[in-house]
Amino acid sequence: MAIGSVVQRGAFVFVYNERGGLLTIIGTGGGPDDGLKAYTGATVSLKRGRFNFIYDERGRQLCIIPTG
Repeated sequence: MAIGSVVQRGAFVFVYNERGGLLTIIGTGGGPDDGLKAYTGATVSLKRGRFNFIYDERGRQLCIIPTG
């Protein structure tokens, strides 16, 4: 099912489907710049330290990208 919305609460990101049902919860880390960066209907991008982590709608990690 597609991602409908994503909300960050503290050190966690809650991923919801198009009907508002919870799909998954992903931890973001505790750094000052850590957290939700973007999302699409299929992926969620989080920054943790010096890396961006990309997850699918079920919370499975797809890739890690260094931020530079």
